[in-house]
Amino acid sequence: MTLALLVFLISGTGGLFTSKITLITYFDNAEGIRPGQPVDLQGVAIGNVKTVRVVPGRPLSPVQVVMRVNKDFQQFIHEDSKATIETAGVLGESFVDIDSKDVKKPIVKDGAELPPGNAPGIGDVVKSSQTSLQNIDVLVKNANSILGEIQNGKGSLGQFISDPSTINKINLILNQVQALLNDVSNGKGTIGKFFADDSLYRKADSLVTKADVMVDEINQGHGSLGKLVKDDALYNNANQTIATANKLLADLNAGRGSAGKLLKDEELSRKLQNIVEKLSNISDRLDAGEGSAGKLFKDPSLYNNSDQMLIETRNLIKAIRENPKKYLTIRFRVF
Repeated sequence: MTLALLVFLISGTGGLFTSKITLITYFDNAEGIRPGQPVDLQGVAIGNVKTVRVVPGRPLSPVQVVMRVNKDFQQFIHEDSKATIETAGVLGESFVDIDSKDVKKPIVKDGAELPPGNAPGIGDVVKSSQTSLQNIDVLVKNANSILGEIQNGKGSLGQFISDPSTINKINLILNQVQALLNDVSNGKGTIGKFFADDSLYRKADSLVTKADVMVDEINQGHGSLGKLVKDDALYNNANQTIATANKLLADLNAGRGSAGKLLKDEELSRKLQNIVEKLSNISDRLDAGEGSAGKLFKDPSLYNNSDQMLIETRNLIKAIRENPKKYLTIRFRVF
């Protein structure tokens, strides 16, 4: 016991041989703080409370708390660091916590006074938790009411739990599922054959093997697809074709060559437009029966005369073939 106490006094925050500084803070309420209780800096133990007493002449903050803090932590405590009495849990012991966040003033000296922080006491914590406790009580009552209705078989969930036919339906479904699993396990049906038939596995294995061989051949550049993937000449030809096509498009866009002039020469475009308009005009005149060509297309008498002339010509040729002497008599005359 004595050895343990000696080790604590030498090595602990309250050791006799540890260099310390004194800090003082005045509170409006001790909040259960007592001498010997810990002093923390941002949650790290750095000292202990030395004395707690009421000082006359300070009506707003009469409780003086004197703290002894390890001097190694002095560099982290500033004149505007706030000391707050905290509680470990709702019903735990009180301790002093020094908060050095957002500090701007210099580092404290021995005997400095730290401003108090605002921390809710146990009474405030209990008061603030009353609303939560009331809400929890209402929630428990509602849950009890719901459970009572379920036990009485009310509502969908109550009927589901209380109705024995529901259990029978579930058992029936489970039996059907079990029968289906048994069929699958015995290799019955399509799914059963899928799992039990070794030939399916062999086919799948053969297919994977063939695919692997095919990929190897492609990777080695065999076959048309392999050459397509591996042959650099094909890539060069394709690249050259693309370059040629790009040059041809560039020439067309620049108006070079016959095709380029056809696309870019405005004068040629106007001439072509003029020719198209003239052809359209001639077509309209032909359709209207104007001129010789128009009459040729539109005048029916010309067609009839031509048809009659063809008939007479055929008859003449026929007559000549039948009696050529009648039409081909040659007379000689001597002068």
